[in-house]
Amino acid sequence: MAENGDSTPGAGLNPNALTLANAARMLTRAGGQPVTIEKLEADVAAGAPRNADGTINLVHYAAWLVKEMGHRD
Repeated sequence: MAENGDSTPGAGLNPNALTLANAARMLTRAGGQPVTIEKLEADVAAGAPRNADGTINLVHYAAWLVKEMGHRD
């Protein structure tokens, strides 16, 4: 693991415990739209779940996003 907490290339990523930087990169690649660390931080401030160590579980985050989309309709 690099000093900044990001996994080094080839080390594999755990979708249950991603740093905000890795989550932003993965979501940007998967979704085709830019996802920034600032966007993830704003979501966390708005109530998105985080693991005790500050990482993001993509399944929990996705479930939170779906719940939030339901509140907006």
